[in-house]
Amino acid sequence: MGHGLVDIGVNLTSSRFDNDRDAVLARALKTDHAPLSALIITGTSIEESRTAIDLCEYYAEEHPQQLFATAGIHPHQASQFDADSASELRAIARHPCVVAIGETGLDFNRNFSPPAAQERSFMGHLEIACEVALPLFLHERDAAKRQMDILQQHRDQIPQAVIHCFTGDKKALYGYLDLDLYIGITGWLCDERRGLELQRLVKEIPLNRLLIETDAPYLLPRSLADKPNDRRCEPHHLSEVLRTLATHRSESEAQLATATAANSRQLFMLPAAHD
Repeated sequence: MGHGLVDIGVNLTSSRFDNDRDAVLARALKTDHAPLSALIITGTSIEESRTAIDLCEYYAEEHPQQLFATAGIHPHQASQFDADSASELRAIARHPCVVAIGETGLDFNRNFSPPAAQERSFMGHLEIACEVALPLFLHERDAAKRQMDILQQHRDQIPQAVIHCFTGDKKALYGYLDLDLYIGITGWLCDERRGLELQRLVKEIPLNRLLIETDAPYLLPRSLADKPNDRRCEPHHLSEVLRTLATHRSESEAQLATATAANSRQLFMLPAAHD
């Protein structure tokens, strides 16, 4: 096997993978120099969380102990969070494939759901994470202060957490690190326009707090020499995120591969890689 990387955030339920999901997984996990040893499929609604679990089960034989899922309702859909969806989420969260609660958090950038509904949903996810003792898979955009206030108030109760697809500023980074969160880095780092601040900040993340992800099919690394025509990001592009990360930090690609994979397995309590 290749580096044995873990992609902590893949939107594998996306319809953009409907025509060739098998091949996408084979490229990431199957070949001799496949970059990944495991990937985590993001749940963004009750339905998508169920689909994520279905995919883990469907591929269990072909990719044993390599596919896992999160269960949650994204802040964009937070208005759907109520007593019924909370109890459904509780039940889904107990499935053995589920390794985290989320995607949850606050997104005041677009407010597809009103802030009050987002906060209610977020608090509900925190409760469920405590009950089922699973880490949190967090989203945050333009809401760092409020999100940190809520996490701070509950930090003693909640299990571990990762801020997925971190794109914030230095203040946000240090705030999340002060709360002992893990930081997820995507192909945003590979963007020579939007990613400059992240390129400067990424060297300040302690090695034992660093995770990597593609957020596929989104955020195709702009630094790829050979970009696919359809601009679709795939899990196997995680090696480009790793390569770019190494150019902005003091560790080698191999050291970063080993550390980020170990961090992922520790945070999400994944079984040891069988490579």
